[in-house]
Amino acid sequence: MASAAAITTLAADAPTLSAANTGFMLICSALVMLMTPGLAFFYGGMVRVKSTLNMLMMSFISLGIVTILWVLYGFSLAFGTDSGSIIGWNSDYVGLSGIGITELWDGYTIPVYVFAVFQLMFAVITPALISGALADRVKFSAWALFTALWVSLVYFPVAHWVWGTGGWLFDLGVIDFAGGTAVHINAGAAALGVILVIGKRVGFKKDPMRPHSLPLVMLGAGLLWFGWFGFNAGSWLGNDDGVGAVMFVNTQVATAAAMLAWLAYEKLRHGSFTTLGAASGAVAGLVAITPSGGSCSPLGAIAIGAIAGLLCAMAVGLKYKFGYDDSLDVVGVHLVGGVVGSLLVGFFATGGVQSDAAGLFYGGGLEQLGKQAIGVFSVLAYSLVASAVLALLLDKTMGMRVSEDDEVSGIDQVEHAETAYDFSGAGGGASSRSTAVHTTAAAATKKVDA
Repeated sequence: MASAAAITTLAADAPTLSAANTGFMLICSALVMLMTPGLAFFYGGMVRVKSTLNMLMMSFISLGIVTILWVLYGFSLAFGTDSGSIIGWNSDYVGLSGIGITELWDGYTIPVYVFAVFQLMFAVITPALISGALADRVKFSAWALFTALWVSLVYFPVAHWVWGTGGWLFDLGVIDFAGGTAVHINAGAAALGVILVIGKRVGFKKDPMRPHSLPLVMLGAGLLWFGWFGFNAGSWLGNDDGVGAVMFVNTQVATAAAMLAWLAYEKLRHGSFTTLGAASGAVAGLVAITPSGGSCSPLGAIAIGAIAGLLCAMAVGLKYKFGYDDSLDVVGVHLVGGVVGSLLVGFFATGGVQSDAAGLFYGGGLEQLGKQAIGVFSVLAYSLVASAVLALLLDKTMGMRVSEDDEVSGIDQVEHAETAYDFSGAGGGASSRSTAVHTTAAAATKKVDA
């Protein structure tokens, strides 16, 4: 029987609710939520005018669908008691109905509710990332159903593999600080799987498909960069040991390095520094540092960001070479950036930040790189195949694509009965110009008659 002193010691060592960490995590959750509207602006500015609202809605609807599914069963599947290292389940998490308001997440100083809502925001943005690859051509009803099925059959299980206690990649020792595999590789591979099923846009490689609003793209990129501090620094679930602070710094410096590398590549390759390149480079850096920033130093983060910026800039052109229509470069940025960032853990992990696992450049040999490779390619393969199968089933039943005529005329009007910009009430419209022409002509006639 344990002595009274031992019981007292155990009680003293048990985590207690931290108001500071709880407040910090609620703020981080709100920051991650903001990333989904930020992504909507980022994608919305990159498409043509006739697809703007549809692109916004394909991101925004995720806030509705995934939130409800997460509460009903998603949190339980991802973070419940492990079953076979593949999936979780905890009946207390179903509907979040069996959780006490001050019940702590195991081993941490924040309530279960706070952890659940923080992870919810990751689940929300992941399918929204996929949508950028499918711009201009997918039925909104089919996309909504795909989102529900995809998070249930792909995201929730993969989140358990990577982050759930007992998940097979978690137990293997794969390092994914904030979602390189579970979020970015998962979404990027899914995007590739779906576009291989649904095919190319009408006019792909023939018609100009330039972004209609680069200011919207920059606004979205800025919101993503801002929200990503919650996404990354918050993933340590507290501020007690400084790891989250290192991740915050690494997020900033990797993003800066990636943006500069992308712009340098553009200047050398195409002769210009583009606004779209600056925004895309920043996102590539954010993606790459997401899995790796908790294990590397700031100098390592600069290297990771620069490598990712360069490789992602090169990768976005692969769609023209291989003929897959990745509308907004989800594969080139999120899949490639996620793979790069995850694998570079095996080189740049110092062994002195989030864990003692060291990469090749810090005396750790190839062991961690091997683990990272297993995580990368298992998630990539599962998501690619499962997503393609889901898309094929939906395409054969309800149809994934709008008709060619509807795609050409504009998916916004067809699917949402709205347009992004209404100029009918503005001066200088067709009727105003016509009136001005007639007035000028009448005045000239009077002058000649006089």
